[in-house]
Amino acid sequence: MQFSKGHGTQNDFVLLPDPDGRLELTPARVAALCDRRRGLGADGLLRVVRWAALGAGPAPQPGVEWFMDYRNADGSVAEMCGNGVRVYARYLAERGWLDGRELALGTRAGIRGVCLDGADISVDMGPATIGPTSTARIGDRTFAGISVDVGNPHLACVTDTEIDELDLTRAPGHDPDLFPEGVNVEFVSPVGPDGAAEVRMRVHERGVGETRSCGTGTVAAVVAALHAAGRDTGTVSVHTPGGRLRVTVAPDTTVLCGPAVLVASGELCADWWESLG
Repeated sequence: MQFSKGHGTQNDFVLLPDPDGRLELTPARVAALCDRRRGLGADGLLRVVRWAALGAGPAPQPGVEWFMDYRNADGSVAEMCGNGVRVYARYLAERGWLDGRELALGTRAGIRGVCLDGADISVDMGPATIGPTSTARIGDRTFAGISVDVGNPHLACVTDTEIDELDLTRAPGHDPDLFPEGVNVEFVSPVGPDGAAEVRMRVHERGVGETRSCGTGTVAAVVAALHAAGRDTGTVSVHTPGGRLRVTVAPDTTVLCGPAVLVASGELCADWWESLG
């Protein structure tokens, strides 16, 4: 069984080409592949499958060939992954499965439009919806945040605290009534008082832990930072531990732009795969 490995600003993924939908992806297999000691290691898994062969999931839409079947590192199914979309698109282009520079890609959060421009790939992430305010807890410290829906749930906390000092080895505490299925939590610096359009961000992803970057989290962080500054739109450069991304928040959508690279490919041992069940 073939695999590839790629990343978008060091948010890394195992890709399994399965265009005809023949693989059986159990949570145990996904978790083992993503484990950094007993598997290949990754923040998540991308099954590259034609939408018509997906099986259980959203009904295929006319004119959309490919679907991003995304799994978190713990084996759970996730709705969306902005960095994953970009790595997926890079993979299709490298395999010769993509005609031209543009792609409509199916996801569990809806269809996403993708454009390849050299090293960078842009994704139309759709509108981000601001929800109720809430809090995140790290130890005995509480951070005010705002919920943001980017196809998956986020709690973005704009803070003047030095975010490099935060301990994100454990999931920040959150309101289980507001986020019954868990939440991705971002800690983001404010937009500068002089209007400087750049922020810094760290993120703890549900089902994964702290990651070097997060596409949807980057969008949520920018939406929250602009909201805190009294702005509804704008373009902001986001510095994550894994690199820089750019987010544009428009009146009716959001766009995420940044690099995506493939770093390795190979073949999984069939006996190991079957032993996971």
